[in-house]
Amino acid sequence: MAALFLTVAFLAAGVLGALQPATGIPSEVIQLTQFGPALGVGVAALLWPGRVRELLAGLVSARSGQGVQGALLLLTAPLIIALSVSAYAALTGDARFARPGAPFVLIAVAQLIGACGEEIGWRCFLQPLLRTRLGPLTASVAVGVAWGVWHIQVFVRHPVYAGAFIMAAVSMSVVMGWALEGIRASRLPLAGGFHALINLGMLLFMDEESGAVLPMVLFGVSCLAAAGLWTWTDVGRQRSAASTSASTQASRQASTQPSASTSVSAPAPALAPAPVPAPVPARIPPIMDDVR
Repeated sequence: MAALFLTVAFLAAGVLGALQPATGIPSEVIQLTQFGPALGVGVAALLWPGRVRELLAGLVSARSGQGVQGALLLLTAPLIIALSVSAYAALTGDARFARPGAPFVLIAVAQLIGACGEEIGWRCFLQPLLRTRLGPLTASVAVGVAWGVWHIQVFVRHPVYAGAFIMAAVSMSVVMGWALEGIRASRLPLAGGFHALINLGMLLFMDEESGAVLPMVLFGVSCLAAAGLWTWTDVGRQRSAASTSASTQASRQASTQPSASTSVSAPAPALAPAPVPAPVPARIPPIMDDVR
């Protein structure tokens, strides 16, 4: 299933990318290639409808018990951009800002739609599919590698640029993987929102289309730092939860086992036999002599 999804996602992205110039849609607004993963999910659903329905369960439901974790995920995106821009300004003395050619509201909405077109495949389908076999961290890295290589256009740029982009993709995949771990609802809005915020930040402050190496390297390092922080926090939380669970289980087992003082009760003292009453001598009437 994963192999079919990846094949369709790559091929569909190539076809859609070739068709984009004919549509006249500016790439800064939305890139049609972003819907390649969604088409991959659609083809998989035709062959394995039940399995795909299970993987996508609770995709956009508003019921989520992990509201804080989702908010932290969305907050991580602007923090990554802010760290990247601050580092670039500190090194060069230049704070980049690119004014978009289209209305910002249009770009923001289109970027969210395009990001969801990707994330329904990467984080909502492929991530939980691999999670059952590889575990959360390894699955996130695998999805990140596939996601980075899927952006095949980066490989025509400088090798350092391409390497930094792959590092950023894997790191962001780890961040989203940890943030969405255990969340069965609202995964698409959360993953799509994080992705869209990253795209908007790169468009406005990092001049991604120029292919400049330094901004991409700083962006990759910032993403790596975020992934390290999320991994350290979540692994620590899991260990703490496992330790607490083990302690609770041990306490329950101890409480259900009888103690030595109560498990063996002392035998009841034997009752003394009832005294046997002494025999009562028979009363013989006295013999009276005849007195004449």
